[in-house]
Amino acid sequence: MKVEQLFTGCLAEMAYYIESNGEVAIVDPLRETEPYLKMAKADNAKIKYIFLTHFHADFVSGQYDLAQKTGAKIIFGPNATAEYDIYIGKDGEEFPLGDGKITLLHTPGHTMESSSYLITDKDGNTPCVLTGDCLFIGDVGRPDLAVKQGTLTQADLAGHLFDSLRNKIMTLPDDIIVYPNHGAGSACGKNMSSETFDTLGNQKKTNYALRADMTKEEFIKEVTTGLKTPPQYFPNNVKMNKSINTSIDTVLEKGTTALDPATFKEMSEQKDVLVVDTRSKEAYTEEGTVPGAWFIGIDGSFAPWVGALITNIQQKIIFIADNDDRVNEIVTRFSRVGYDNTVGYLAGGINNWKTQGFAVDKIGSMSAKEFADALTAGTMEKPLDVRKESEYLSEHVKGVENFPLDNINANFAEIDTNKAYYLHCASGYRSLIAASIFKANGVANVTDVRGGFKALKETNAPITDYVCPTTLL
Repeated sequence: MKVEQLFTGCLAEMAYYIESNGEVAIVDPLRETEPYLKMAKADNAKIKYIFLTHFHADFVSGQYDLAQKTGAKIIFGPNATAEYDIYIGKDGEEFPLGDGKITLLHTPGHTMESSSYLITDKDGNTPCVLTGDCLFIGDVGRPDLAVKQGTLTQADLAGHLFDSLRNKIMTLPDDIIVYPNHGAGSACGKNMSSETFDTLGNQKKTNYALRADMTKEEFIKEVTTGLKTPPQYFPNNVKMNKSINTSIDTVLEKGTTALDPATFKEMSEQKDVLVVDTRSKEAYTEEGTVPGAWFIGIDGSFAPWVGALITNIQQKIIFIADNDDRVNEIVTRFSRVGYDNTVGYLAGGINNWKTQGFAVDKIGSMSAKEFADALTAGTMEKPLDVRKESEYLSEHVKGVENFPLDNINANFAEIDTNKAYYLHCASGYRSLIAASIFKANGVANVTDVRGGFKALKETNAPITDYVCPTTLL
């Protein structure tokens, strides 16, 4: 039996391809179907099942389109309901796959339908268990995403999660491999490891949530403490995952429409259209961009930032790419978080735009040393650190305020468009996103600090020690 982990770095998400004797199961598929179809074809195998560990909040999964193309059965655990045909598996139910089988373990807590899948090979061995968002490496799934006012609290969910871990997962052999659905960088947990799998025995030693002497009350307190507000697009993605959506093929066909510069310009000036510049940081900074465009570079954490910052999931989007070869990838990555209303890209890129004589916007840029010198000299009007509050409190440049990119939409009213702003993050990706949004919203004078905080630490900029949050009250 072959179990292949398919890691998508942008989402810190792991899907799984399981094949045995010509039969295939896909677990937690992404929106696009082609990779799974190609893998099955290469193995001369048929996709028999599509298993979902739960209704995902952080990406739109591709079970409906994949089932339409393959005839595979979509399987969820108990308590799941959807607009399309699904099979509700029972706790302990076995699903034969080639020479082996997959057993559903109902593990509620992250959500009430949340389930894990135990893999058994032809010899009766259980080499691995796919735990979804029940158990991560170093953490567990957050218990606040499926709260139902008046009937189900996050403490209730945390209690279910405690029972699931103790009664379903921790009773498995210590040498079994734990394959979760997410890794470090995902907002579905608090402190996930960068490792993508581990033995259960090692997790019992190192994962705080699996401590043998932990009481249920201690567990509930631990997993519900310090939870940040989830990204605004999460509820939209849950809704989409329960619905029949526009097919990925239709989304790709519409989104990859080439727009000549004149048409692109006309569309960019419409109030209901957002321009997103997906190019590299260097290209965006050096070459300039279409006036009003937001920068969200495809080579960073693209999809999560699209979901966090573009508040209308139906937003009509046109985009700029580094080259035409990446257009299909960009539309796919928009669609992974449910932004299906991409309607075209700038044919020939920014150079074609310029050849037509159209104006470009540019973000100011300065080195870390120039920033440090200006800060010391007192000639800098509004320096801002756009990293997360936790990063800022851990260490920051003295005299620089925190204005997290995560909350830019809610807090933009605090910005005085007549002032000059100097922005930095950790390395320069988030600060460029923030700078572009500042520029698009009327801040004429905004400058990005190249290299971010990492570069600033190599200068004479005054760096603080850790600041306890209570000292700020």
